[in-house]
Amino acid sequence: DAAAPGKGKKCTLCTKILQQAQAMAGEDPDEEAVQAALGKVCRALGKRLGRVCKGLVKKFGDQISEALQNGDQPQDICMAIGLCKA
Repeated sequence: DAAAPGKGKKCTLCTKILQQAQAMAGEDPDEEAVQAALGKVCRALGKRLGRVCKGLVKKFGDQISEALQNGDQPQDICMAIGLCKA
């Protein structure tokens, strides 16, 4: 498991990453826009968090991408992939 220990941190990080990616991808993004935005957000996080971010994207990329394209909320997406508790 690439992500840091502690559910709270993972949840916060996941939500932050997806909020930024959502903002960058713009209204009604396609898969390419979402993937590009996720890549940019991960690079902007620096080395350690960037690695966690890339791990998330690698593991849940399709799910995240689809959810963001559907306009789902970051918190809901993070709950759906099990990083946030309901």
